[in-house]
Amino acid sequence: MRKRGRAAHLISSVASTYNIHPQTLRLYERQGLLKPSRSEGNTRLYTDEDLERLEVILNLTRDLGVNLAGVEIILNMRERMEAMEDEIREFMSYVQREFGVHSAKVGIQKDDALVRRPPPSMVRFNR
Repeated sequence: MRKRGRAAHLISSVASTYNIHPQTLRLYERQGLLKPSRSEGNTRLYTDEDLERLEVILNLTRDLGVNLAGVEIILNMRERMEAMEDEIREFMSYVQREFGVHSAKVGIQKDDALVRRPPPSMVRFNR
């Protein structure tokens, strides 16, 4: 499930801020590109995260000429890449925990090795 930002913006203010028609925002929602939350009165509420996503959509469509089908593919790929990055971080954390637990065993193996050399440094992914 997506994490939702705290600030809520109404469709009229979002449309005005980004110089787009409210129908464009509704179209993006129908296409599944944006998923604003709703108030009890069924008013669309755009979070800061929604606005960041809208900026990506507008950059792709306005600046790069990508059509909505292409935007959908790109956004889906970005989400999958972010999920993969999370999995890699979890795996690296696991490896670091395991390496720390078994460091005594590694030291013994290193001392018994024919060729002594330091272990390779860990690859770090910064975001």
